[in-house]
Amino acid sequence: MTILSRLAAFGAMLLGAVTPALAADGPVVHAPAGAVRGVATGDLHVFRGLPYALPPVGPARWTAPVAMPPWPGVRPATRFGAACIQPPSRPGSIYAADHAALSEDCLTLNVWAPAAAGGAPVFVWIHGGSLTTGSGAEPMYDGAALARRGLVVVTMNYRLGVLGWLAHPELSAESPDAVSGNYGLLDQIAALRWVKDNIAAFGGDPANVTVAGESAGALSVMYLMASPRARGLFAKAIAQSAYMITTPDLKRRRFGVEPAEAAGSRLGTALGAGDIAALRAMDGAALTAAAQKAGFFPFGAVDGQVLPDQLVTLFDKGAQAPVPILAGFNSGEIRSLRFLLPPAPADAAAYEAAIRAGYGALAPAFLARYPADAVDESMLAAVRDAMYGWTAERLVAAQGARGLPSFLYLFDHGYPAADAAGLHGFHAGELPYVFGTIADTPRYWPPIPDSAGERALSTAMADYWAAFARTGAPQATGQPAWQPYARDGAYMHFADVPRAETGLLSGMFALHEAVVCRRRAADIAWNWNIGIVAPPLPPAAAGCE
Repeated sequence: MTILSRLAAFGAMLLGAVTPALAADGPVVHAPAGAVRGVATGDLHVFRGLPYALPPVGPARWTAPVAMPPWPGVRPATRFGAACIQPPSRPGSIYAADHAALSEDCLTLNVWAPAAAGGAPVFVWIHGGSLTTGSGAEPMYDGAALARRGLVVVTMNYRLGVLGWLAHPELSAESPDAVSGNYGLLDQIAALRWVKDNIAAFGGDPANVTVAGESAGALSVMYLMASPRARGLFAKAIAQSAYMITTPDLKRRRFGVEPAEAAGSRLGTALGAGDIAALRAMDGAALTAAAQKAGFFPFGAVDGQVLPDQLVTLFDKGAQAPVPILAGFNSGEIRSLRFLLPPAPADAAAYEAAIRAGYGALAPAFLARYPADAVDESMLAAVRDAMYGWTAERLVAAQGARGLPSFLYLFDHGYPAADAAGLHGFHAGELPYVFGTIADTPRYWPPIPDSAGERALSTAMADYWAAFARTGAPQATGQPAWQPYARDGAYMHFADVPRAETGLLSGMFALHEAVVCRRRAADIAWNWNIGIVAPPLPPAAAGCE
């Protein structure tokens, strides 16, 4: 489908969604994208469900997003758009979310702005969910508290799962760039372009945009830092629980990982779809469910263009966006993600034997940090550090080495319901504190008590994050000064209260950096093979010790 035909097909729908005769009881913004009427909530103006690209439906499925043309009249922006199609939440999962509607027509964003904003810093949030689930409309991501700190806050939807990340030889052949996959990332870039072009009308400064995300959202932040197509669209970055994993190459088997195109072809065969036309003919929800059942898991693809190379390689070369960064991870990341753990060993002796076999000369250092006399805790900590801790410290070290402001944190906070469930400092546990939404967590989330201490921690974290978005320096009135990582390995320890410390988990980063370096040199993946399932570590390579 050509761009012109997509515009024509969407015309009737667009006109039906816009009316010039709305009740004059909401704020109206005249943006280059078109006029919109939002909702006034006290001192804020909120605009929901703003489309930033044409719906990627029908023949447009698995094509790059096309910018939404300006709409006529005044578009109502009082309701969130549909979430992108995704599998249902696992029953009882603390991350379960209720979405009012799911659709392939989901490329919308939302804006919270101070009523009198002008030239305000912009905070663009990318939700997590393994590139498989989530929505920018989830109550925990409500932007009001950060907007009341003087930010213009934007949340977005982007294509998920097989609809957002499928690579396939036929799709590459269709593409003018001869690549495929990365559609969800291209959506994020399109949303950032929309922000650059339109956010001034909402009171934001397009030259002072911070892109932020958690988990898969933080992976997306790294993708954006690595992608030439996102260059110049943001000025700062926040990566919460990011993971710099081995990324599939589009066409080649590298680091033992199947090429992304081959994975797409294999999926089509598994689903009985002989070509892309057959896959496009499938219902989006049915396709998503079938792909998940067949074992498809979404990742970006190293295609030489949207993602030029492995993240770890690009950061080593200094080819990433030269922006200040705030990055960190949580002490109990894996306590709520136990599916990431390898099977438990028979006993402590079996654990130690496996570590010695897998880590060779580095086994003593590994066992000193993750000892055999506490196998469960050691496994939790080893997987946490190899994925999240190493990534966070690598990010701040890389940016700091370029002379950029770089700030590291550890979220190590517990409260009664979380600790009772064995979830101290669990994955994503910092989010309601950053957003000031401790009363609006998902339904199975360990309930946060409404206490002065919890509110004070939330206030401090939101203040730090807002200050970083404003100036590139996360400082909060009445709280410890957060020093850059380059100053003696400084970091902020969020426990019961914020505590400024140095030397996070001394030796952790050096150990995992050495492991990753050896594996990269030997063309071995450096993730999903941690601890007792580690393959024999190759000998030291040049520059790895």
